[in-house]
Amino acid sequence: MAKGKFSILWVLLGIVVVAVVAYISIGNQLVGMEEKVNTAWSEVENQFQRRYDLIPNLVATVKGFTSHEQAIIDSVTEARAKLGGAKTIDEKIDAANGLEGALSRLLVVVENYPELKADTQFTALMDELSGTENRIAVARGRYNDEVRTFNTRIRTFPTSIVANMRGFTAKKLFEAAEGSEVAPKVEF
Repeated sequence: MAKGKFSILWVLLGIVVVAVVAYISIGNQLVGMEEKVNTAWSEVENQFQRRYDLIPNLVATVKGFTSHEQAIIDSVTEARAKLGGAKTIDEKIDAANGLEGALSRLLVVVENYPELKADTQFTALMDELSGTENRIAVARGRYNDEVRTFNTRIRTFPTSIVANMRGFTAKKLFEAAEGSEVAPKVEF
């Protein structure tokens, strides 16, 4: 009889050891996945910074040609400042969407100024901005892929148990700005 109790203790001890190892292993995997999300977000921020640095030059060039379009120029400047002051990922996503909207309105206005579009400095800035926007799109895609993988993992059993115990929460996807499905109207 004592031998039977001893065997049950070994089985219980084995179960506890397996559970502890699984808890540690899953927790470490989640940490690694969260770091991938953070790294992907960092790349998005790097590209935001690149765009942020280009905007004053773009605004200054446009301002020289379009002095009576001050409201549009002010909206770009204000949106840029909002992005610069954003602290959390959610605030940065919202500010980036606002900046993109302001930039698209500025580019619609630019269509009315053929001499501006012919300016070499403006053309070079637009090429840089276009390249930056492409980089942002790629970085956003990578970020969203990492977030989707992470969010799926923390919602899947048995990982969800460890995720809840360790305080892991779902990350926010970078979604298109509201109204972006409608192309801006360009009139000549």
